[in-house]
Amino acid sequence: MANLLDIRRRIKSVKNTEQITKAMKMVSASKLRRAQERVINARPFAQKMAEVLADLASQTSEDFQHPLLDQRGDQRYLVVLITADKGLCGAFNANLIKAAQVFIRENPGKQIEFLTVGRKGRDFFRRRAEVTGEYIGLTGKGRVEFAEALEVADDIIKRFTETQEIDKVFLIFAEFKTVLTQRIVSEQLLPISQAKTEDAANAESIDYIYEQPPAEVFTRLLPRLIETQIFRALLESIASEQGARMTAMDAASKNAGELISTLTLNLNRARQAAITREIIEIVSGAGVVTILLNVSFSGTNKCRIIFVSVLRSKLMRKWIPERRRS
Repeated sequence: MANLLDIRRRIKSVKNTEQITKAMKMVSASKLRRAQERVINARPFAQKMAEVLADLASQTSEDFQHPLLDQRGDQRYLVVLITADKGLCGAFNANLIKAAQVFIRENPGKQIEFLTVGRKGRDFFRRRAEVTGEYIGLTGKGRVEFAEALEVADDIIKRFTETQEIDKVFLIFAEFKTVLTQRIVSEQLLPISQAKTEDAANAESIDYIYEQPPAEVFTRLLPRLIETQIFRALLESIASEQGARMTAMDAASKNAGELISTLTLNLNRARQAAITREIIEIVSGAGVVTILLNVSFSGTNKCRIIFVSVLRSKLMRKWIPERRRS
């Protein structure tokens, strides 16, 4: 059984860890509330934009051309992976990295590049794949602005339209469902699929009146669609990260409490065993003294007193240090 002093030190260490995990849980809960509100407010805007673009697509001619709709080859892929900057959020980062690895295995023979948003994804794929771009610090602060999402979207659009370095762009992120549930989403971002616009147009038909020609409005809204999708993905990822971290810290706090209870029980058992052992030693010593005084020793009273004093001092030298160590 471990020493009492070691058990007390471990209990103190676990209590300090429990305080840290409880504080991190409270901070994540506060950030989650704000992030969840932003996600809920952003979803209707993204959905309505998709509906408007679907209606615009149905009113434009079939020979309409736009760089974001350009169907090219199927060889060079750019994967935009959105992860967290920090850990201590359960399997959040691991699930996203695993989804990216599954995407690589499902597309053998393709030239796949990564644009990572978040430190964890960048650190993992830096030596395992080709990372051509990185954005650190967007999700770590718990709040992202539209200007920051616009910078990421402009980089992606520039690579696809101006330099034409890539044929397709895919987006991998965690969609926020509940505090306990996050769904990994892997979807094609560019070129914009015509099938999506047709499905949205069939889902709900609304007659819009446009002051400008539909083709011109369509041309201006297509880049806004990419920017909105990137911004919404960042908001979803932040909310999912905070939910995963709050759940992980809650589980860690509960585990720390259970460990403290177990260590306290072991401490009480060890202390009781030490007390019992000391009592047995004292009783045994007293019995030996009685036997020696009544049977084996037949000297004078002065010799009796000297013998008892010497024996008592030896017992106290053995007993007192053990009490101090416990």
